[in-house]
Amino acid sequence: MRGVFVDANGSLADIFERLNKSGDPPVRINRDADITADQMPGLLDGAEIVIIDHTPLPTEVARKCSGLKHVVFLGTGARSYMNPEELAELGIEVHLIKGYGDTAVAECAIALMWAAARGIAAMDREMRAGNWLREDGMQLTGKTLGLIGFGGIAAEVARIALGSGMRVIAWNRSPKKFAGVEFVELDALLAQSDVVSLHLLLNDDTRGFLSARRIAAMKPGVILVNTARGAMLDEAAMIEALKSGHIRHAGLDVFNIEPLPADHPLTKLSNVTLSAHSAFRTPEASENLIAAAWEHCRRIAGGK
Repeated sequence: MRGVFVDANGSLADIFERLNKSGDPPVRINRDADITADQMPGLLDGAEIVIIDHTPLPTEVARKCSGLKHVVFLGTGARSYMNPEELAELGIEVHLIKGYGDTAVAECAIALMWAAARGIAAMDREMRAGNWLREDGMQLTGKTLGLIGFGGIAAEVARIALGSGMRVIAWNRSPKKFAGVEFVELDALLAQSDVVSLHLLLNDDTRGFLSARRIAAMKPGVILVNTARGAMLDEAAMIEALKSGHIRHAGLDVFNIEPLPADHPLTKLSNVTLSAHSAFRTPEASENLIAAAWEHCRRIAGGK
C-alpha cells in the first residue's frame, strides 16, 4: 500500500521524513505545497493513501484518482476542502486529526483577544506611519469571555482566561462540565459576553452559525474572535457591525476567502486584527500533527 503527501511545505516535509520508521508504508513526499486539485490524479499515480494539508479534493477530481481509498487530512476542517460523504460513496474514507494543536490555537485566540482589547495592531500601524496613536483599551480582568463550542481548544482558552482573572461562560450543543466555567444558553452568552470566541467544527449545522440576528444580539462593544472557520459567521453582517461599533474589534485568523485578497473590506477596517490562518502553526503542533498522520498511515496499511 502506497501513499503520497501531496502538498508538504518544507517544515512539514522535514518532520514527516524524520518520523518515518522502519517498516512504515512507503509514502512519497511532494514538496510543492502550491499544487492545484487538477494535479492530484497525476501526483497520486494510483496510490491508495493521500495526505492533504490544504489542497481541495473535489469529488469529480477524486473520481479520477484510481486506487485512492484513504484521505488523511491534516486537521479537522476537511469539509472546507472536500465532501466526505460524497467521497465515501466512491469508497474513499476521510481520516481527521484532532487535538494536535489545541494549545497552539488557544494561545492564538488569547493573543487576538488581548491585541483587540488594547488596539495593539492599530497602534503599531500608526506609529510606523509617524503617528502617535493613543486610545483607551479594554481591561479584560473581570470581564466575561463567552466560548461558543467547547472542545479541546476552548478548554485551553478557558484555562488561560480563568488564570488571567476573566469570568468564562460557554455554550455547547451537548452537556459539558469544566472547572470554573459556567455553561449557559446561547442567548445568555451573546447578551453577557464582553468577548465572544468561536470554537465550533464546520459542518452543515454550523455553517453561518453566527448569523446577522445573533451578531445583533451580542453585547454592544463586544470583541469577536474567530480561530475556527470563516464560514461559521455572516461576514457581511460582521463588517456592518464593525463599522457601526456594535462590535468593538474583531480578531480573525480565518476567512471565507483564503488567502484574503488585499482589497477585501476587512483590510480597510482599523478595528480588525488579522492573522493568516496560522493559529495552529507552532513547531510543537506540527510535530503532533505529523506523528498522528503517520499513525493513520500505519493503521491503514495494517488493515485496522
